[in-house]
Amino acid sequence: MNEQLRFADAGEAADLAAFLGRLVHYDRAAAVRLQARSGGGALAVFGRPPSFDVLAVRAVRLAGPAATPLDVTVSAGELLEAVDEGLAGVTVPGPVTGPPWAGVLPPRGGWQPVPGLPEPEAVRAAVAAAVAEFRARDEALPPQHRTRSERDRIGREIWSRTLGDTELPLRAVHAAQSLGFLRPVRSTVPAAPAPEGAPAPAPVALFASGGWLRLSTPYGSVATRSPGRTGGLGALQVRPV
Repeated sequence: MNEQLRFADAGEAADLAAFLGRLVHYDRAAAVRLQARSGGGALAVFGRPPSFDVLAVRAVRLAGPAATPLDVTVSAGELLEAVDEGLAGVTVPGPVTGPPWAGVLPPRGGWQPVPGLPEPEAVRAAVAAAVAEFRARDEALPPQHRTRSERDRIGREIWSRTLGDTELPLRAVHAAQSLGFLRPVRSTVPAAPAPEGAPAPAPVALFASGGWLRLSTPYGSVATRSPGRTGGLGALQVRPV
């Protein structure tokens, strides 16, 4: 029998459904890895939207401590269909063969705050400016140069830039914006838990652990390898699960 989970409230179910919907929008075959510790009060949902080269993390508060540990990779679409906002719960679908990234998760502990991150409004403005620049440069291309490879080149140039005085690539911030993590915080939204070992975050905060960077917001976080050390997720070693 598939495991059933109850969330803290209907809002948690709705936010999870919105997150899953965005992942499926980018990739109909998207998978997510679910983790919950025995006795823990939250479900961690990991996904990887294509093109952004980041891992997205959504923590969902549970109605009570998990009775047994959970660690499974499932279809994002099937999980979305199983979310019951009225009952504030979900029946976990059957497991699927996990994509390679599912064995490559950020570390649980050792996170330290990283200085140099602009204020939230400036972070959102940086993404908006980058999107506007891409559109303007794309529209300025002569017809004979308006190819996929040229557009990809422009995108790589723009999204590989770093944010503020940090090493965080703009593509990670763009992913956070696209997944709904950078929207203004409602007064009723509880602060998302900080990465283990890190102090409580500001509305938008940046942490580092080993070769990872993690942009954290109350709605979720995105994690990526530090560009100066590994050059992307593909260089990672798979850690035991």
